[in-house]
Amino acid sequence: MFDTKKSRLARRSLVYCSLCLPLILFSGEYVAAQIEFESEPVNYNTAPTNDPVVKLQKLLDSGELTLKYDEHYGYLPSVLDALNVPKSSQMLVFSQTSFQLRRIAPSHPRAIYFGDDTYVGWVQDGDVLEMSTVDPQQGAIFYTLDQTEASKPRFIRDRGQCITCHASSRTQAVPGHLVRSVFPDDSGRPLLGSGTYVTDHRSPFEHRWGGWYVSGTHGTMRHMGNTIARDRQNPEELDREAAANLTDLTKLVNVKPYLSPHSDLVALMVLEHQTQMHNYITFANYEARSSQHYDGVMNKALDRPDEYQSDTTKRRLDKASEKLVQYLLFAEEFQLTSPVKGMSEFANEFTSHGIRDTKWRSLREFDLQRRLFKYPCSYLIYSDAFMGLPEPIKQRVYGRMHEVLAEGDQSAEFAHLSAADRQAIREILSDTHAEFRTASEQGSSKK
Repeated sequence: MFDTKKSRLARRSLVYCSLCLPLILFSGEYVAAQIEFESEPVNYNTAPTNDPVVKLQKLLDSGELTLKYDEHYGYLPSVLDALNVPKSSQMLVFSQTSFQLRRIAPSHPRAIYFGDDTYVGWVQDGDVLEMSTVDPQQGAIFYTLDQTEASKPRFIRDRGQCITCHASSRTQAVPGHLVRSVFPDDSGRPLLGSGTYVTDHRSPFEHRWGGWYVSGTHGTMRHMGNTIARDRQNPEELDREAAANLTDLTKLVNVKPYLSPHSDLVALMVLEHQTQMHNYITFANYEARSSQHYDGVMNKALDRPDEYQSDTTKRRLDKASEKLVQYLLFAEEFQLTSPVKGMSEFANEFTSHGIRDTKWRSLREFDLQRRLFKYPCSYLIYSDAFMGLPEPIKQRVYGRMHEVLAEGDQSAEFAHLSAADRQAIREILSDTHAEFRTASEQGSSKK
């Protein structure tokens, strides 16, 4: 049963102390640098945003769009459609890592859905939908939507409580996203004393998806999903064999209440890459704006030219852009030792949205034999967040990419890229990404 609306509103502040995006677990730590993005030049809590949820709310307010209410799912299906989040992206997580933990258990997992810039979480009989979305300048923004039918549904933005836990070293020190793998007991409680893992495309397969259901095949590789820690004295002793290569979750959980019967393996892998990719982009954005702001203050105080750039700023920009390029080009990606395959239509739907070059190649094509993508360069290079990066960062990123892809930079971080990989990525981007093409031509003309 749903609680009364009065009781939900009385506990609204609890929502803000949990992350609105349910795939993120409390880190339990504060960030010393937090004040930097709460003040000039970022002003995280007060600056206007133009993220997908803000745009949706404007359509709702104007009457151009309405959300349909479903007796079982509430606003979930309508919100997914409105925010271009595919139902095939569904993943099920049973660790109790949301404020709605009393409604979460291995028998009642949360469902998580995501698109390129938005994440949505749904709990059976939950009070709210939990959302996180990406603003091109401010990074991750957190929202809730009350699951009571209303004539004018309204998304409520968190105003700072979330980032006390969700702006840490685990999110590149910015308001961000992460995927956590835990050792869950039979009620779904994470046994934090045994440690946890933050996972992305660099993570060993065996460290992934503790507390998650996983549907798909992965050969001889083993993960932490689909199982619980039955021995509290030795929680690391998971039955990985019984949990491996499951194509049907019905023996583990009743999937009938969900939009899909799957918790797709490929969707989980894409989610891991995407969450940290967003964080690296936001970090680079913040570094560029903060360093430029610092130079502006100091230039005025020291009567220097407005365009003067300090050595400190140059180092900060170089470091942030290098981190971004390495993650963008899948440096240190875990190499698959067996093929992987998901069970839903996610892979096909995801690939179908790719921007294709004249040879019909796309950065959204999967490999799934040795690595995640056929062409190891993140599709988020086309995103509004990446395109909205300050020019000093973008130019450094394009410059480094030109060195790696066109000039054959043999740094250890890029040793995973074959000559064929570099050529294919360069050709795809030259055909489909106007800024990259221009920067690459300029880089070549300087030689």
